[in-house]
Amino acid sequence: MTLLEAAATPVIAVNDAATTLIDRTINGEGQSSDIRPGMISDVKNLYQSKPDNRGKTTWVDKYPDDLEEAAENAESARYALLIRNTKCYDGRKKLQIASIIVQSPLLKKVLGSVLKDYPGITTTLERLTFNAPFQPFVHRWKNLVEALQDEGDPETKAHLELFHKILEAELRDDLKARDDFILNGVITFRTCWMIFEPGTIVFSLRDGQNCAARLKNGNYQSTRCGECYSLSCEIVDWDGENFGLGNSQLTVWGFEGTMKITKLSAYPLEYHPNLSKVKEELIQRGKAFEELSGYHYKNYQGIAIGEGPWGPVKYNVDSRIIIDTYAWNRFNPNRQVSLSSLGKPVMRAPISDNGSDDYNDEDEDEEYDEDCDEEYNSDEDIDVDDVEGPKTTLKTLTKDQLLLCSASLKGYSLRNKKWLTFSIGSVKDIKYNEGAFDSLVLPEDHKELILALTESQVANKETFDDVIQGKGKGMIMLLSGPPGVGKTLTAESVAESMRAPLYMMSAGDLGLDSSQVESSLSNVLEMATKWNAILLLDEADVFLEQRSSHDLERNKLVSIFLRILEYYEGILFLTTNRVDNIDAAFQSRIHISMQYKELSISSRRHVWRNFLLASSKGKEYGFSDADLDKLAVYKMNGREIKNVLKTAQLLASKKGAKLGYEHVESVLAIEKRHIGDQVQINGK
Repeated sequence: MTLLEAAATPVIAVNDAATTLIDRTINGEGQSSDIRPGMISDVKNLYQSKPDNRGKTTWVDKYPDDLEEAAENAESARYALLIRNTKCYDGRKKLQIASIIVQSPLLKKVLGSVLKDYPGITTTLERLTFNAPFQPFVHRWKNLVEALQDEGDPETKAHLELFHKILEAELRDDLKARDDFILNGVITFRTCWMIFEPGTIVFSLRDGQNCAARLKNGNYQSTRCGECYSLSCEIVDWDGENFGLGNSQLTVWGFEGTMKITKLSAYPLEYHPNLSKVKEELIQRGKAFEELSGYHYKNYQGIAIGEGPWGPVKYNVDSRIIIDTYAWNRFNPNRQVSLSSLGKPVMRAPISDNGSDDYNDEDEDEEYDEDCDEEYNSDEDIDVDDVEGPKTTLKTLTKDQLLLCSASLKGYSLRNKKWLTFSIGSVKDIKYNEGAFDSLVLPEDHKELILALTESQVANKETFDDVIQGKGKGMIMLLSGPPGVGKTLTAESVAESMRAPLYMMSAGDLGLDSSQVESSLSNVLEMATKWNAILLLDEADVFLEQRSSHDLERNKLVSIFLRILEYYEGILFLTTNRVDNIDAAFQSRIHISMQYKELSISSRRHVWRNFLLASSKGKEYGFSDADLDKLAVYKMNGREIKNVLKTAQLLASKKGAKLGYEHVESVLAIEKRHIGDQVQINGK
């Protein structure tokens, strides 16, 4: 018996057994009418029928008579390669290779190094299959040629030469076209996959910022907007506790003919005309991203991205912001930043607002220091160690990782009161108004008391506790008085002096529905506590007003406010114009209550002088002491003084003149006629 006959014997035996079983079934042999369903210990084979005139098929027990013997058997297993061919209809050849099955263990070993780290390929598999158009070998052709040249084992080299010969004949046109495209700096849509090898650093512009990402894989897709080549990439990001790899999706939309590679919406970084400059800029921005990980209080001016009902929404932001991904994850559970591991552990470094530019190649290979437990530092006056969140240290990123750092940061805009994604390039340090507290028109002993209490509260909030743990740790100050006398300015000045965030809220921000108020207020108080922010509830009358027996909805709001404030651990300023209407229960919860009186003549003179200095930006403002004395006589509050001065400034600008007393006098005369006795001159 020959080897081929021996190999065919099992197949014949199976067919005979199946035929015998079919015959026995048809003839009713081996069956008993009293056998229960499912109790015969045997197999019943069914076969798909040929399609009928409607293309439908069913299952039958007749063995098909048009089957061919399987091509892969013991005989085919002896060959190093199995090649599956299909008809070719491009007019250049009769057959084209559909797939190649590598069976040679020697060849698999070499391909393991040629295709190292190529996604989706495991060369140690017993059945290693490559399908047309053989993208891995188009991308790694140079590696395959070098492996063939360097191979020393004769038998391995013979297998490798055979493989190379087959692929070279199949890919000759593609390789030639790729080289021609690259030489001319262009590409077509259908061949753009040739320049996107997995692992390549891809360059793109996002919201006007240069971005780099590492390509994982790419594929062609058909969408409602047309065909595209979708690039699945990864970038280095921060999840609030650790650096890791996040997903980034890039798209090259379909186009006709050829296009310059550098005109694509995304292309390999190596083709950038200013490669060295762009890489250095990306690394420097990566350092800035690393420094801004953790909690930071910054200024922002530019476009930020928020989440709308139908997708991303752009906001024009000019505000102070809180950069805090940990808090982002806490308050946006449906949009949490989820990252995969960076892989190899690297040196840890402390979080710092200052950052460090000491990056060198020698440090990149240092081992992970598990004993490094440096504390979170900051050059701000706030002790950032007190900011609630993960007590963790950062990992120093390598240059390759810095290159891939995200171009955006997660945080909160204090003016817009929204969680947004900010561009790193628009994040700036805050320029604090050092004279804000000095300009506050209050008795010196009052100013000293307010500042001392607030600073001590931040430093010692854990030293005092109620009988019930966590209760009564906060500091609540009530500022009451007529409009425009400095109540709001007091909270703003304290925050500026302490260099702490100021969170301003009103009844409109919290809503009027009791359940909505409770949820919004709880979130705001939690954020303010976490960030050591100064919380200002302006015009708090709606929450402070005395409860009554007939207005149950207002009673709900007051009760919610009272209960939640009991457990607030930060600093809260409440302002009101109607102190007499405050509910009695609030009195026991307020630590300091200050009554602001109408501005005196000396106070009004001080306010006029401050606003004039601010409008002239510290230069001579052109008003004599006598002019200030005249202006101070007018019975006005601080807000009215500011409005008059702004109107006078506009009037002077229209006339092309420097702001002078005559412009202010003109505005005051108009105001006097317009609002009658609300603006009066003392003694007249």
